[in-house]
Amino acid sequence: MSETAAPALSVFRHRDFRLYQIARLCAVLAMQVESVAIGWQVYEVTGSALALGYTGLSQFVPFLCFCLIGGQVADRFDRRKILAICQGVMLLCSLALLSFSLGHIRDVRFVYGVLVLFGTARAFYAPAGSALTPHLVPKEELTRAVAVNSTTWQVATIAGPAVGGVLYGWAGPTGAYLGSATLCALTVVWILSLKVRTGRASSVPLSFSTLVAGLGFVRRQRMLLGSITLDLFAVLLGGAVALLPIYARDVLHTGPWGLGLLRCAPAAGAALVAVVLAMRPLGGRAGVKMFVAVAIFGGATLVFGMSRSLPLSLLALAVAGAADMVSVVVRHTLELMATPDEMRGRVGAVNMMCIGASNELGEFRAGWLAEHVGAVPAVVTGAVGTLAIVVLWAWGFPELRRVDRLETAMRGTQPEPREAEAPVSQAG
Repeated sequence: MSETAAPALSVFRHRDFRLYQIARLCAVLAMQVESVAIGWQVYEVTGSALALGYTGLSQFVPFLCFCLIGGQVADRFDRRKILAICQGVMLLCSLALLSFSLGHIRDVRFVYGVLVLFGTARAFYAPAGSALTPHLVPKEELTRAVAVNSTTWQVATIAGPAVGGVLYGWAGPTGAYLGSATLCALTVVWILSLKVRTGRASSVPLSFSTLVAGLGFVRRQRMLLGSITLDLFAVLLGGAVALLPIYARDVLHTGPWGLGLLRCAPAAGAALVAVVLAMRPLGGRAGVKMFVAVAIFGGATLVFGMSRSLPLSLLALAVAGAADMVSVVVRHTLELMATPDEMRGRVGAVNMMCIGASNELGEFRAGWLAEHVGAVPAVVTGAVGTLAIVVLWAWGFPELRRVDRLETAMRGTQPEPREAEAPVSQAG
């Protein structure tokens, strides 16, 4: 084993961290398999780009409504139990979709209803999962753990769409939903195998001010605010995932297998970069590197939007995913290192809420725009908007641009947490 690989793999000596990575792998595989099946089935039934957009909106609305509450729950109860309960609800969602398929129900409103429940469960799952990682490894190994977390996510995001495409092509939506349900059940088993008990991180009484304390904390931390909102608006405008079924069938003229490849490509690029960052951390000038990476993401999305070649489209999506991973590691490391444990759930909820807005609301934006002007103009204009966002944020957040090494970026800047007396009106 090489000297660079050894430190990256050292985090796996912690039992709970290993088990958590297996659980994450199964969970993300389940989501990706299910997502491919839903996207292809909805477009096959409706032939509508707007209907694809509604699949994102139906997940985003409940996520937005409950995410801050989910953050507060993650700070007050055992995060392991929260993850197990939420994954159980996701298992029920997969079983519901399976029953619709077996019953030959073609009304997509039933699918939207299941996605509302799924979005609600994810609103509680995401903050708890984000806040659990620092309990699984020592603080000095946290940066590598974040990179490994991202690697696990991306590996599953590579394999998931491919598995989903194969299952859908072999056994239709029934096979895909059955596979997703099986993976959800395995996730519950692995989560319950964890020995870590996080208990109550925050003992401050429930109130509106504690509910929104995460928003106030992020607003006071300019580097954190800049990194989160840069990702929010860049992906909100530049995301093209919702339109991949249209590109697969109508632009690139492939089938479900082609859609699976398109869904895999960004994750393949991201996984490669995540592995590199786990072995060789980002080093100095991290802020500048983040802005350059987001600009590359926008440029690669622009190439994808104009491409009519499947190999070129796959390459462009892989480059976009690789660039996005740099932003993910910078943002998530800043978040975990800047936030005290008693607020990690709520700050994580703010981050996840922004990610949900960029992904699911971005899917609705893309679907709505594609319905009116076409899929290609929707992707191209969004990519141009992403490049504009990079320029604006580089000018508006010089603190983020000046970030050097992530390990020391937040040192001496973290304010003392003041949960009971930190209403959002005092932020800034």
